[in-house]
Amino acid sequence: MNSVGLSTQTGKPDEMSLVSVNPATGRRLATYREHTGAAIERALARAAGAQRSWRTASPVTRAEHLRAVARELMTQRDELAALATAEMGKPIAQARGEVEKCARTCEYFADQGPAMLADERPLGAPPDARVVYEPIGVVLGIMPWNFPFWQVIRAAAPALMGGNTVLLKHAPNVAGCAIAIENVFKRAGVPPGVFQVLLTGTAPVPALIADGRVRAVTFTGSTLAGKKVAALAGAAMKPGVYELGGSDPYVVLADADLELAAETCAAARLINSGQSCASAKRFIVARPVLRDFERLVTARLDARRTGDPTNPTNDIGPLARADLRENLHRQITATVRRGARLLLGGAPLPGSGFFYETTLLANVRPGMPAADEELFGPAAAILVARDDADAVRLANATPYGLGAAIFTRSARRARELAPQLDAGFVAINTFVRSDASLPFGGVKDSGMGRELGAHGLRAFLNVKTVVG
Repeated sequence: MNSVGLSTQTGKPDEMSLVSVNPATGRRLATYREHTGAAIERALARAAGAQRSWRTASPVTRAEHLRAVARELMTQRDELAALATAEMGKPIAQARGEVEKCARTCEYFADQGPAMLADERPLGAPPDARVVYEPIGVVLGIMPWNFPFWQVIRAAAPALMGGNTVLLKHAPNVAGCAIAIENVFKRAGVPPGVFQVLLTGTAPVPALIADGRVRAVTFTGSTLAGKKVAALAGAAMKPGVYELGGSDPYVVLADADLELAAETCAAARLINSGQSCASAKRFIVARPVLRDFERLVTARLDARRTGDPTNPTNDIGPLARADLRENLHRQITATVRRGARLLLGGAPLPGSGFFYETTLLANVRPGMPAADEELFGPAAAILVARDDADAVRLANATPYGLGAAIFTRSARRARELAPQLDAGFVAINTFVRSDASLPFGGVKDSGMGRELGAHGLRAFLNVKTVVG
């Protein structure tokens, strides 16, 4: 029985089921039966068997399959977007944009992948030496709920282009999205076993990582969970790519265009209702422009509409789960108790669903939860910097290092400060956003390894030296 055949919906959840809940209403959407150990074994055997033929397919052939996936994604765009909105509350316009980005990424690797996989002769190498890029095998992808399509495709597209096969263990609350992705690959005509979904919780993960047929792991999620997965992969001597939490600093210098900075900070903070690892979470503002920036960014945050995520005029939907809203409220109330000032919001919204007020905290300092922890929801913190050096100190005063942004009219200052920020991505006068052509990932507790671009394609390849 294939993985979709085992994904039956039932009316009665049990200890072997995955439940999806509509976060806008709090009501159960569907219950999916988990795959048994035997079903997981069959999927793993199929993935290993399919990889033996997939690896021998030419890069051009693999590229044509990715183009077919891109076409299928666009054909199903509206249905897929509606499913993401139902399962995790993403505003519908953003959900459509997510599916479109997935299609563009498949097309990018189809277009550029063959050249990235070509043999190379390193500078200064002997004339009879070359470097070749070969697939490594089955890649296990463990993915989160917040971008239920994008996180999967940005890992799977380069892995598949490189000749690997992929097993996806998705977040339990977006099981419907996982099944839909698998169906996209099937309808696109990708050979059986090349991309499969495992409907399961975390219990089988250690055995999967230890299994000799799984050759690598890619994980996106919390830092705590990522460290556990990385420890398992390390014990099995298997490579991994980890994109973990973030608390991105957006540094607003005294010479910044404040209108641009305020609009960009507000937009970057509220993307995906604030549930993104790589989004503005700490606004670090030079003291001379503090009051003006507070006024401008408060107005822009307050102008964003919260409500039914199926309504395209709403900018912000619910948090994906009740426990996420509870944790966000804990962080905000604890920060206020320690001396921060609420400029906006600060409480759950009444009524059904897991909605939270758009929130802005001022007078935030290191040692407060809003400064030290990742805020996952529509809430931001303002920290005050005395000068450029203090702004860098505050920006780096975090265990995270995913993205960062600098707002200044001086290209020289931007060039000087960007190398001083502990981050995998620095944006100048714009916001941090991934692109298929650029390596994406973090440092410190934000992870290791890179996705996307040539670095992402080669993350799960055997870089082999051949002489003679």
